Order: sequence, then C-alpha cells, then structure tokens
Amino acid sequence: MGADRSYAYGAAAGLLGDLLLGDPRRGHPVAAFGRAAAAVDGALWHDHRGWGALHTVVCAGGAVALGTVAARAVRPSPAASVALTAAATWAVVGGTSLAREARAIGSALERGDVEAARSRLPHLCGRDPQALDADGIARAVVESVAENTSDAVVGALVWGAVAGVPGLLGFRAVNTLDAMVGHKSPRYRRYGWASARLDDVAGWPGARLTAVLAAAAGPDPRGALRAWQADAHRHPSPNAGPVEASFAGALGVRLGGTLSYGGRVERRPVLNGGRGRAVRVTDVDRAVRLSRRVGLLALGTTVAARLLVTSVKSLKSPKGRGK
Repeated sequence: MGADRSYAYGAAAGLLGDLLLGDPRRGHPVAAFGRAAAAVDGALWHDHRGWGALHTVVCAGGAVALGTVAARAVRPSPAASVALTAAATWAVVGGTSLAREARAIGSALERGDVEAARSRLPHLCGRDPQALDADGIARAVVESVAENTSDAVVGALVWGAVAGVPGLLGFRAVNTLDAMVGHKSPRYRRYGWASARLDDVAGWPGARLTAVLAAAAGPDPRGALRAWQADAHRHPSPNAGPVEASFAGALGVRLGGTLSYGGRVERRPVLNGGRGRAVRVTDVDRAVRLSRRVGLLALGTTVAARLLVTSVKSLKSPKGRGK
C-alpha cells in the first residue's frame, strides 16, 4: 500500500471517527497542546513581536516535528500509517463538536429559552451573549458554523493532503495559537502578531475551498458565488470573509453587522445584504447540514487531489514513462 492510499484510508477513518464519536470530554490532544502552549507563553511572554514569533516557532514547529517523527516511525507498516493518520485526523477535526454545540443552542432558541442559548454561546464563539436577542444569537451561530467549518475541518484536511500527519498537526497548532494569542487584546497585540499572520497564511487555501464547496453543496450556488465576489473583500478577516459570504449566499441570509466581543463593539459590513433576509432560528440547522456536506466533500476533494498529483508525477518520471 502506497503512502497516498494510507493517507486516504486514514483520513477517511479519522473523519468517520469524528462523525461517530466527536471530541472526548477529557484528555483531548488539542487541549493538551493548549496547556503546553500556555506554559511556553508564560515562560516567553514579552510585549514584543520577536518574542511572539519565537513562541509561534516553538509551539507550531514542535507540533510539526512531532508529526514528522511519528510518521517516519510508522512508515514501514501500512497498517500503522493508516492508524496514525486516522488518529491525527480525528484529533484535529472538530466538525461533530461544532454541529453539537450549534444544534444545542438552536434547540434552546426553538424552545424559546434565550437564557439557555446565551449560556451556551461562549462554547461556540467569543461574542458577548447578553447583548444578543434570539435572532442575534442565531446569526452568531450561523457565522461561527461557517467560519469553523473552514478552521475545524476543511483547513486541516487541506494541509493533511499536502503534508500528511505533520500537516494535520501543524495546521491545528497554528489555528489554536491564533485563538489563544492572535486576538488584539492589549497583552497580545504585538506578542500574538506572528501567530495571527501565520494563521492567515495557513488558513487561506482551506477558506477558499470551503467557500467553493459551500457554493457547490448549498441550495443557491449562484447566490453563494455572487455574495463571495461582492462582499468577501469587505470583511476584516481575509479568510472568514469568503467563507461567511459564501454561506450567506448559499443559505439566502444576511450575515455580519454590529458585533460585540469582550465589551468591544465592532461594526462589520453586512454580507449578502442586497439579497439575503435576516437569520432565523431555523437557519442554524440549515447551516449545520451545509457544514456537514462541505466537510465530506472536502475529504473527497483533498484525497482525490493528492492521488491525482502523485499520479501525474509518476507519469512524468522516467520510470513512469517506461524508460
């Protein structure tokens, strides 16, 4: 069995494991990485970009190095390679937990229990829940589902297809570091700069693939492409913009507008404002179902792309030409 087939089988098994099992309530590998990164933060922190860059190199580089060592150790055994890839894929993707949290909030809103929905919203995103009514919570959930489809599923699969287990672990490490130190708080404005910029770079291909697949899998492909083209560049995030705009167009809703994070108010542009309607509670489940379809399509797309690239390289090599 070749390395590409081992990756394909392992990635499919890992995504299936996430669909069936979700994330463990205790002992999650990403949580362990977060604790280690926090310890490095405590040891290195200075209000300086250079120290922040060192923090990023130590943590993200360590994850990539661990993945490289593990992949080399199991390379002689196809079964072990599949198992390692499956474990790494399961560890870094979070589609089931994303869907579970979103649907729990949606269910609370459907029951009319806005307070329960507010109490669960911090599990999904960093908005100030007390400033939101039921429709505002629903909009926040749809936006978070869209963005995290890229961050928690598609982006990891893209880098896994590119670089195998090191790519899977490296992408999740970068994405986690951005969540920890990449925000623009007074403490991390300079120190977290490197993590935030690296996350922008690492997330770029996954975000565009997510936007394409949301258009392909959604109920309104033309609307998704139209909103992406018209509004994505207006979003402050280079990666969330295409994803949220495409989801907005695909679902026929408006996203964006006034947001509140930690008492700080942001007025973001409205996405799909000219054609979309306001988000309703029922759109939460529609967004989750679209996210699921996008994740499955991303697995097929990235695995097929990896196999295709290998086949083309094989045909171009002297051995592949029969020389």
